[in-house]
Amino acid sequence: MILVFASSNKNKIQEIAQLMPQSITIKGLKEIGCTTEIPETSDTIEGNAILKANFVKNNYQLDCFADDTGLEVAALNGAPGVYSARYAGEHCNSEDNIDKLLRELEGIEDRSAQFKTIVALNLGEETYLFEGIVRGRISTNRIGSQGFGYDSVFIPEGSERSFAQFSMEEKAAVSHRGIAIKELIEFLKN
Repeated sequence: MILVFASSNKNKIQEIAQLMPQSITIKGLKEIGCTTEIPETSDTIEGNAILKANFVKNNYQLDCFADDTGLEVAALNGAPGVYSARYAGEHCNSEDNIDKLLRELEGIEDRSAQFKTIVALNLGEETYLFEGIVRGRISTNRIGSQGFGYDSVFIPEGSERSFAQFSMEEKAAVSHRGIAIKELIEFLKN
């Protein structure tokens, strides 16, 4: 089975391809000739995942899945949430986003947070949703050099290490994306 993963992020594609059984081949957007930046205009994580999956299905007529992830910080009323990738502004990068997050949490004791991923699968004429949530806390500074996004400041429950200190395999086993993708894989097996 060939499934398109509606992403151009090579880190995410690699992370997910590693979790898939050998019977499923994952192709990223570039591999199907899609160079369009798919707009994420929904105000929910679920909505953005569905938008991206529908874009591929409607424009390329291929079975596909898409994900959207948000970091939800309790002390910031769930922010950055759906705006996690562009938290510091439209043309900013992950480092800018982390800088802004750490500034906003200065002096705040409650640093509890969660990563939430929604995967939208378009298979045939149906759409299915899968969710993964990992609870944890935001560190006071960057720790580790692996991973991407907010990994260097997110410490999952039960660990003293940030996601940026996990190997790709370790992270995939416990991460929000890993949980949602495992649900997707179980669904595909059945």
